[in-house]
Amino acid sequence: MKLKGKLNLGTLLRKLHWKELLAVLFILLGIYFFRQQRHELHSLMPAIERADRLWVVVGVLLTGGYILLQALMYFYSFRSVGSKLDIGKGTELFLKRNLLSIFLPAGGVSSLAYLPQSLRRSHINKQQIHQASGIYGFVGIFSVFLVGIPVVGYAILHDESMMEAVGGLLTICLVLGGTVWLVRSVQTKGVAYRLLSKYFPSAVHHVDEIFAFNLHTPSFVRTILVSAGIELVGIAHLYLSMLATGATPSLEAACVGYIVATIFLIVSPFLRGLGAIELSLTYLLTNYGFSSLQALEITLLYRLFEFWLPLLAGVLAFILKGRHLVLRLLPPVLIFLLGMVNIFSVLTPPLASRMRMLRAYIPGESIHASNLLVVFLGLILLVTATFLFRGLRSAWIVALFVSVLSAIGHISKALDYEEAAMALGTSIILIITARQYRVKSNRQLVNIGVITAVATLVVVLIFGTIGFYFLNVRHFGMDFTWQRSLRASFHGFLLLEDDGLSPVTRFGREFLSAIRVLGVGAWAFLFYTIIRPYLPAGKQTNAALEKAQYYLSQYGSSAMDHFKVGDDKLLYISERHQGFIAYRVASSFAVVLEEPVCADDAKLPLLQEFEEQCRKMGLRPAFYRVDEQSMYYFEHLRKKRLLIGQEGIVDVSAFTLSGKDKKSMRNGLNSLAAKGYVTTMHHAPLPSALVQELKEVSDEWLKQYEVKEMTFSQGLFDPDDIREQDVITVTDAEGQVAAFLNIIPDYAPGECTYDLIRKRTEAPGGCMDALIIALIQHAQAQGLQYLNLGLVPMSGIQQPQNTAEQVVKFAYEKIKAFRHYHGLREFKEKYATEWSNKYLVYEHDFDLIQLPAALSKVMKA
Repeated sequence: MKLKGKLNLGTLLRKLHWKELLAVLFILLGIYFFRQQRHELHSLMPAIERADRLWVVVGVLLTGGYILLQALMYFYSFRSVGSKLDIGKGTELFLKRNLLSIFLPAGGVSSLAYLPQSLRRSHINKQQIHQASGIYGFVGIFSVFLVGIPVVGYAILHDESMMEAVGGLLTICLVLGGTVWLVRSVQTKGVAYRLLSKYFPSAVHHVDEIFAFNLHTPSFVRTILVSAGIELVGIAHLYLSMLATGATPSLEAACVGYIVATIFLIVSPFLRGLGAIELSLTYLLTNYGFSSLQALEITLLYRLFEFWLPLLAGVLAFILKGRHLVLRLLPPVLIFLLGMVNIFSVLTPPLASRMRMLRAYIPGESIHASNLLVVFLGLILLVTATFLFRGLRSAWIVALFVSVLSAIGHISKALDYEEAAMALGTSIILIITARQYRVKSNRQLVNIGVITAVATLVVVLIFGTIGFYFLNVRHFGMDFTWQRSLRASFHGFLLLEDDGLSPVTRFGREFLSAIRVLGVGAWAFLFYTIIRPYLPAGKQTNAALEKAQYYLSQYGSSAMDHFKVGDDKLLYISERHQGFIAYRVASSFAVVLEEPVCADDAKLPLLQEFEEQCRKMGLRPAFYRVDEQSMYYFEHLRKKRLLIGQEGIVDVSAFTLSGKDKKSMRNGLNSLAAKGYVTTMHHAPLPSALVQELKEVSDEWLKQYEVKEMTFSQGLFDPDDIREQDVITVTDAEGQVAAFLNIIPDYAPGECTYDLIRKRTEAPGGCMDALIIALIQHAQAQGLQYLNLGLVPMSGIQQPQNTAEQVVKFAYEKIKAFRHYHGLREFKEKYATEWSNKYLVYEHDFDLIQLPAALSKVMKA
């Protein structure tokens, strides 16, 4: 019973979601931290407002120097262990670790374990990173001790209350001494090493790797000098804070105050001494003759320079990791908000003072925007925001035009400069992000829209001018001239307000509304024709298909090449090189199956040629199931990648059913044989009766698993295609087909593969093993080397390289809807001797939001 209890406890501990729990803990700590510091944050702005602007600016610039010195310290720390880290990565490393150190227990030390993605992808091995981080942490503490001894010693002679700082210095001294002893003991295999070997033998190998380095002394000395420079910057920050508050500065107080604050920061086990630093520094400054208010303001400014600004820079460093995604999302969000502002600005009455000011500069009879126009522009912006998410170039043009028009409308409507400023700001963001919108509209449809809008304008002008001219005076209380009639018609069509036009009767209101309805209809139709995307479609010509098949026979090298000339594909035939690319269009993406079919030296130029063609068509290229061996070409084009699964490969020349590990396979085959099941190879062309029976098995399989036929990277059951392919079947004792697979052309040298593998509902599971083993034996008889088992989606991600791969890994492991991939992996692992990574290659992080839907569309039969 005790053993069972221990096992249950162990199982429980393993099932705990530590990462999720830590994430929740960090969120709670973040809330606690900002909640605790709310008074300091509220006090910062008044302190900054009262401070001397010049010294505050100097302090902020010095903070920039402080961050660069920290990066330089990392630079020399890595040099000390024989590695290289550039200043840019060093800056990122400091800012991110500094931010995390606030929320981690003993953050100054524990944050050193954090590795940004850019560092994980660099050529620097993990041991060197940990070694350099250890040197960075050690030197950072050592320089405080080095500077702190004389400063604290001098301060004790003048103020006995400084004796409290001695305890902190002694703690630092013990930490430094213990660290040096531990390192030397491990390197010389002393007491610490022997204890480690005795109690943690599995960790000895990793410890040996971490501590096995030759220290580059000149770089180590430079690390200490830079660290000492950081301490001087800290003292300068405190001195500048005194100057900024207008107090008489004291260099002694700045030195002592900085050292004391830093000691509290180092020895604090939690939240990096928050609260204790402010309290102790304020108290110490009052002992040096500063008033309580001055001491508080100096402390707040010092904390701004040394703590809050680096913290903010750290937040920005994390945000900038996804800056491209932010810039892609920002314009649609701003356009949507601007549309809402347009609509709500009409619902709120204008300020009387602004209207008086507006009429002082703009005559009342002049044209200005009507509420109807502003509301209509708001509705257009709301719709445009949706199309901006899709990357439409025409939607970007409409958004820019309407944003500028909204700015003019808000000013001329009621001098609403706040809304106008937002509209202008949105216009600037749109101009900055212009290159992200490339999906074109249908030019022919746009021409129809323009012609219709112009024709409607002409009709409305003729109809309105004649109508207004012959209207009875009582309807508008005025007698219209030809010029006044034309002007009123023009204003009504453009939805502009006319102060001199006020209908009195019901007929007058209806007549004016009719003109405005025609205007709204014409503008809405023009807007629709402009933003409707142009997506090329259609079948390939016979000449293009013949060329592609010829190139396939010359340069085919993949198990997927057979599907590249399928009826569902569009073919891009190169004009400059011998080769082609197979793709489908969905959601403004040109989704390419794998990579070009061409000679190796032509792949990169052909990809560049296809990229240019996509730009002309307004499409975004994405490449599905790209092999790891081909990532070189896409890295050259600065593409991003996402591991989407692994392809199983069997070395059929080494496969055998003998041996202890194959006993279960032999038993399964013997069990099938005992039940009367027979495995048979059928060569093309197949008889019609067999094709019909295979279709019944396929239909039953689709119904059993409640799935529909898919295409693009796999085939569907097509009787005409199946008839021309070799098929392996498993038949029961009555001669009825229980399961089958079809062999398709595989253009990889020495390799064969299959497409569909399906069975009846009542067929034993061993039928699938019988089919694969028969195919392996067929490959052996043909003298082939490999069998391609196909892709297992979402599997094989051991160490995610980015957030997207972390999401895929989590979904594969935790979400029930993807659990069937586990069974597929287990089935193929019985045969696979190696696994090949397959990637989705794309251009922009934002593409990952839309690509799943695009892939779903292209795979539909």
